[in-house]
Amino acid sequence: MFGSGDPDADLMFIGEGPGAEEDRQGLPFVGRAGELLTKIIQAIGLERDQVYIANIVKCRPPGNRDPQPEEVSACRRYLEQQIDLIQPKIIVLLGRVAAQTLLGNDLTLGRMRDQWHSVREVEARVTYHPAALLRNASFKRPTWEDMQVVRDRLAEASGR
Repeated sequence: MFGSGDPDADLMFIGEGPGAEEDRQGLPFVGRAGELLTKIIQAIGLERDQVYIANIVKCRPPGNRDPQPEEVSACRRYLEQQIDLIQPKIIVLLGRVAAQTLLGNDLTLGRMRDQWHSVREVEARVTYHPAALLRNASFKRPTWEDMQVVRDRLAEASGR
């Protein structure tokens, strides 16, 4: 599954991998979590077609399990090339798997939030995956706080 969105986007979202609905449609984040991601994008003043959305792995892991190291390894170069081609100003890492993979650590999501990181020399922010928000409403406020920080940094980077 390829990414989707604006190939010249200033903002890139990277999730874990496709789910069942994404697998059927061949697009990332089109199920319930995707609908929520679209609302999050709109809440920071953008439309979905103004950002770029990709995943760590390009194929759905069986049983929707976490991707295995060899699956991540097989897709990593492709994702790195996507980042290099898009050249976003900011990357938002959605969830623990995306964050641990691209930041090269095994920290909890809570320990990775609330700070800026670097992914391929691009500023990156970690927040909860939209699917986690569907399971646990208490993650909505911290995600909104993360996205406000992203929105403000994006405005600074764009000179707005």
